[in-house]
Amino acid sequence: MNLNFSKGNGLLPAIVQHRDTGEVLMLGYMNEIAFCETKAKGRVVFWSRSRARLWEKGETSGHTLTVDRIDIDCDHDTILIQALPIGPVCHLGTQSCFSAEPISASRNLAFLNTLESIISERIKSADINSYTVRLYSQGIRRIAQKVGEEGLEVALAANSGESNEVINEAADLIYHLLVMLKGRDIKLCDVVSELSRRHIQKI
Repeated sequence: MNLNFSKGNGLLPAIVQHRDTGEVLMLGYMNEIAFCETKAKGRVVFWSRSRARLWEKGETSGHTLTVDRIDIDCDHDTILIQALPIGPVCHLGTQSCFSAEPISASRNLAFLNTLESIISERIKSADINSYTVRLYSQGIRRIAQKVGEEGLEVALAANSGESNEVINEAADLIYHLLVMLKGRDIKLCDVVSELSRRHIQKI
């Protein structure tokens, strides 16, 4: 990428956008070293103007930004990064530095995309101590069986359990469903697209 770092005293603005939702998460600045580090690590690294040093997003909080795609503008002096956030992006605890809403279970449905990525990373790790890895290694038939079992647990909890039990069982079902989708090489966004298509047809 032919970036013009001679502009802005060697610092270029870097806009970070959520990979799946398109939401603008934050704006930072990169010098050439930060840009190279970002590409090498696959995680967003800025140049901190206040601390005058390289700063990897989430280096202390753990709320990192995993890079999915990097683009530059037509003038070669602005960077656009599509990334997957782990946890809140803003130091105030919000999903975006441009949002006043704190992350909450009711708002942050985008965490399903994060969970999908976490499942993929666990499978790649091949760590036998991971339940995800052990389940995935048993094959699609066993995974599908678990989805069926969890679906029954949700139904039973809905009929006779407390709300918290329904929530817990539903969470188990969604997790196992995501593992099953991974096993069939299907993205969650493909399922959401189908739901959207059905909705549009009824309008």
